[in-house]
Amino acid sequence: MNGTTFPLRALGNSDLRLSPIGLGTSVLGGGNWRYSLGPQSDSQSIAAIHCALDLGINWLDSAGLYGLGHSEELIARALQSSPHKPYIFTKCSSRWREDGTMYNSLKADSLTEELEGSLRRLKVDTIDLYQVHWPDPESEIEEGWEQLARLREQGKIRWIGVSNFSVKQMKRAQKIAPITSLQPPYSIVRRHIEAEILPFAREMGIGVISYSPMQSGLLTGNMTVESIASLPANDCRREMNEFYEPRLSRNLRLVELLREIGNAHEVSPGVVAVAWTLHHPAITGTLVGCRSAREVEGLAPALRFRLSQDEYERICRFVRSIGWYLSLIYGRIAPVSGAKIENFDCCNHESCTRSRTESVGPL
Repeated sequence: MNGTTFPLRALGNSDLRLSPIGLGTSVLGGGNWRYSLGPQSDSQSIAAIHCALDLGINWLDSAGLYGLGHSEELIARALQSSPHKPYIFTKCSSRWREDGTMYNSLKADSLTEELEGSLRRLKVDTIDLYQVHWPDPESEIEEGWEQLARLREQGKIRWIGVSNFSVKQMKRAQKIAPITSLQPPYSIVRRHIEAEILPFAREMGIGVISYSPMQSGLLTGNMTVESIASLPANDCRREMNEFYEPRLSRNLRLVELLREIGNAHEVSPGVVAVAWTLHHPAITGTLVGCRSAREVEGLAPALRFRLSQDEYERICRFVRSIGWYLSLIYGRIAPVSGAKIENFDCCNHESCTRSRTESVGPL
């Protein structure tokens, strides 16, 4: 698909060959939706997409929900003025009403309507990978997965995947049709998928394209206590546990270790954080979110940079030394309905303690 100098990676059972990192576009949707990261310029978004493609990134990931459709529209606009033809991934099941409030549905008719909307906004006839965004409502998983399999047979989707699914939920879907990929959160400070989910995916040949390797920007090396305190009111990171004490101080100490390792290779802490994620053998690729061409260029070394085993283990030892390990390993994305998980860093998704009634999507 491109003339890169880094190896492309096969995604699960598909014929898709991915660059090690893809461009996530949730931030490009702008600030007009519940889980935005604040205001965003369309011109900067399009420049970021162009820069990513020029540097060899060959897959873009979106969702109908991002910017309430705006992210997909921006992808279409960017590709109209680009010579590159990247893979286009998007997601379904998370929807919105006219007033901007959100809901979830895996009903067959709803998914068909969502797909048609995404095809229209993206200005394409076929989507390379269509993913169930959240396994919600859980009672509709089978109906939704059956419908995606039918839509694939119609040629409107090339491959189908899931996002934020547990092992139990993936097994339910597998009884109906193969799963090409899983998209879970995964970072140095968010490691719960290591216990069961990644081993299962590797055993089953399911590709894994993780999101938030830099923990929504926290591990980039660009954030300080002051900059976090001044985040816009509509920036959903204001609701994320990792941006508050006592975790914030520990996370910023981790960033200094990443900076020390990165300095030896002339790369940023964010590149080291991405490389840590890619070190796991079950990870096919990971998504990075960038607001501008400059940010894309800063993370471009992550296409090629890899940690040594000693460097990887040094980071792991640091995390264990400050008492994160057990809560990170034994957390779960999607426990039995009604369960509570105390002190779990899951961006206040519904699988966390239910002190809030709304969940946060992938960032």
